[in-house]
Amino acid sequence: MLHKFGFSQYESKVYETLAATMQPMDATMIVKHSGVPKAKIYEVISRMVEKGMVLESISEKKKLYTALALPLVIEKLTSEFQSDIKELEQQKLQKEIVDDRVWSLKADTSIQSQIKQMMLEAVSSIRYSSWKDDFLNFLPILEEKERGGISVEALSVGDIPSELQHLVILEPNKEHVSLERFRLLIVDDAEVIFAGVEDDAWQAIKTRSQPFVRFFTDYFHHDVLLSKITTKYNDVLMKDTEIMAQLLQLRY
Repeated sequence: MLHKFGFSQYESKVYETLAATMQPMDATMIVKHSGVPKAKIYEVISRMVEKGMVLESISEKKKLYTALALPLVIEKLTSEFQSDIKELEQQKLQKEIVDDRVWSLKADTSIQSQIKQMMLEAVSSIRYSSWKDDFLNFLPILEEKERGGISVEALSVGDIPSELQHLVILEPNKEHVSLERFRLLIVDDAEVIFAGVEDDAWQAIKTRSQPFVRFFTDYFHHDVLLSKITTKYNDVLMKDTEIMAQLLQLRY
């Protein structure tokens, strides 16, 4: 009967044999009455003892065995079943399959729609950087997300009025203005979209590939740090044209 609860056929026979008698039995008697092969009996009994289904004792240098009372077996199996159910409920039954492909996207309106959707769906963190005119389009969402408890880090090329706690401003000079525009969004450390201008048209890539996510996260922090350095030491850097030129080359 126990094989219905995950026990082997031999384990079930050993328990049924012991449960059918009030007297303890040794291995030889269990073999005789259960039909379990002698070569297997000690292995099977040992498993049943480990599972708490059979009790063992030594009497006159002989090991004797008896079955756990049936009401206790029912209680034990019920408890273990309920515990397994709770464990199952706490586990994800389906392993999420991550799409790590890199998708290309064109058309400014489509790119902005993707950025907006990703921001709205963020559940833990947002990192966003762009030029001022693009930034203002998404500022209300970023501020609302931060008020809702989402971690928001941002970089704007150009000063903007904002309530964001972690916003870095880079005031562009004439050298910065010559650089191409960009948009970078990283959501929940899981998905990234990077957009730039090529042949006077916006193009973007979007991916959940973790190597790309980590790369663009480092890229974002690189830009933030570079912006802070450029802003803090602007007077000094502007006097050194060689260093200033090299710093500008570090930016997209």
